[in-house]
Amino acid sequence: VANEINEKLYTTAEDVLKTADAIGLGEKGRYLLAATFGNVHGVYKPGNVKLRPSILKDIQDAVAAKHAGHGDKPFDLVFHGGSGSTLEEIREALDYGVVKMNIDTDTQYAFTRPVADHMFKNYDGVLKVDGEVGNKKTYDPRTYGKAAEGAMAARVVEACQDLRSVGTKLK
Repeated sequence: VANEINEKLYTTAEDVLKTADAIGLGEKGRYLLAATFGNVHGVYKPGNVKLRPSILKDIQDAVAAKHAGHGDKPFDLVFHGGSGSTLEEIREALDYGVVKMNIDTDTQYAFTRPVADHMFKNYDGVLKVDGEVGNKKTYDPRTYGKAAEGAMAARVVEACQDLRSVGTKLK
């Protein structure tokens, strides 16, 4: 959501009330709701995505007011397109009931960056240039794969810390 804000791209309390009326509030199992509050999949320059986590509070408040007995956060929420969000935005969304956040783009980048670094630093070794055979130690995927896996794991640990899920378990 860039530049001009299009209100039609945001979930409204009315949308969620209709959803609650149609499917209930978890009577037949746990429901996860992926409301839109400016979140988008992919990578965007800072400032091009206008997150409005307060929308999540508004929809939870509206549903809680209409459906008493389901607590102040009747829906478990999903934060689609969380890559690149600030810690403050993430924490605010958590406060309003987000229980799952997608960070696929961030984990892809975390994995790819060490691979790219390795390839650039070892260019002559990873390619067979001008009839040479390269250097097996540099083009062996286990060499750069270990660094890539480590970087991706570090990004997942960071996400767990950001999402306040370290040391917790699923409901």
